[in-house]
Amino acid sequence: MRTDWEEATCPRRDWRGLFWHPRKKESLIMSRLIFLLLLGGIFSNPAQSLQPPERFEAFDTPNDAGGSVTLTWPPFSSVPAGGVYLVSVAIAPDGPFYPAAEVGAAGNLTSGDAVSPGSDEENRNLHLALVREFLVGEQKVPLENNRPYYFRLELRGAGQDFPGGSTVQAEARGNLFNWLKLNNLILGTAFSLIILCSIALARRRTLYIRRIAGLEALDEALGRATEMGRAVLFIHGLREMEQISTIAAVNILGRIARRTAEFDTALRVANSNPVVMAVSQETVKEAYLEVGRPDAYNQDNIFVAGTDQFSYAAAVEGMMMRERPAAHIMMGYFYAESLLLAETGATTGAIQIAGTDAFTQLPFFVTTCDYTLLGEELYAASAYLSREPRLLGSLKGQDIGKGMLIVVIVLGTLLASLDFPLLTSFFSAH
Repeated sequence: MRTDWEEATCPRRDWRGLFWHPRKKESLIMSRLIFLLLLGGIFSNPAQSLQPPERFEAFDTPNDAGGSVTLTWPPFSSVPAGGVYLVSVAIAPDGPFYPAAEVGAAGNLTSGDAVSPGSDEENRNLHLALVREFLVGEQKVPLENNRPYYFRLELRGAGQDFPGGSTVQAEARGNLFNWLKLNNLILGTAFSLIILCSIALARRRTLYIRRIAGLEALDEALGRATEMGRAVLFIHGLREMEQISTIAAVNILGRIARRTAEFDTALRVANSNPVVMAVSQETVKEAYLEVGRPDAYNQDNIFVAGTDQFSYAAAVEGMMMRERPAAHIMMGYFYAESLLLAETGATTGAIQIAGTDAFTQLPFFVTTCDYTLLGEELYAASAYLSREPRLLGSLKGQDIGKGMLIVVIVLGTLLASLDFPLLTSFFSAH
């Protein structure tokens, strides 16, 4: 029994007061809701909220030589932070499965690779994995062609793995033709036919080539050297023999050697590479033989001035100052030594003709030389000087091909600006 004093000092507490109080109604309702949500989160299974993708596909990678399989799948319904897709491979349907690839759940979509299968608008958000090998212990085993493999997809995140659906089968096969290169075949065939037709036309009549002032001035420079009784100095660039600019320079050297042999003018050729020197010696020797002046050929006039960039430049500059050649002809690919050579040659009063496809050095040649061949004019020089039908036809055919490409680029730009989706996609793909 409770006394009156106890009732007064410690009143009874109704058990309903723990859950209900008129003045705390709203706060208690919110507390109970939060309590129920937390309780459900503790006992719920995260794997139940993750639904595997509806379609997980594996197929041979198209347009390759084999040895690879492409996998695509849509994203999971919900992915935990930092989730990673795991692709495993087996050689039997029931395993064992070996790791083959890892793909971040936030990236590697087909939309980021325009040539991948499934990169159209319908499948732009598919995940993509290209499997070429799998890991067995510490050893990487490549996929074999024409052998069935079984692939499985899992998602790892939140400290556990979630299955990705059924196992799929695929084989890697070699493809005889890469259809992605079909545009190259068409363009290459078209340009080849244009060049062949241009060569045939050049054999029937003279084709027009615009005047190149630097090449027209060669006779003037060689004539001046002959009148003054001084040598002609031909200077190669610093590239090796297999470079296109060096090949073009050697072709020009052959034409110049014929003229110097006819005029009985000394020709000095400075090289920085022993192979280029050997080719230049044979080119000059053949030119003198064609003209009928083999006795005028002197092998010692074609030499290596130096193999290092600035030692080569210093040796050639010293030759310019000591021997005072009447004409300096600089052809090939040049670097920082171009300004040193051209400025030194300008102080001697020699006629200077330069040609290079190094666009960074063209300003120095333009300001210090009398004539400069700009870019592709160096390549056209052989056809311009010789007027040989095959060279003229090739040059003309290349110009026609460049014109066609310019038209395609301009047309594609206009279509993209005017927003024609079908035609714009065609021109962007080709």
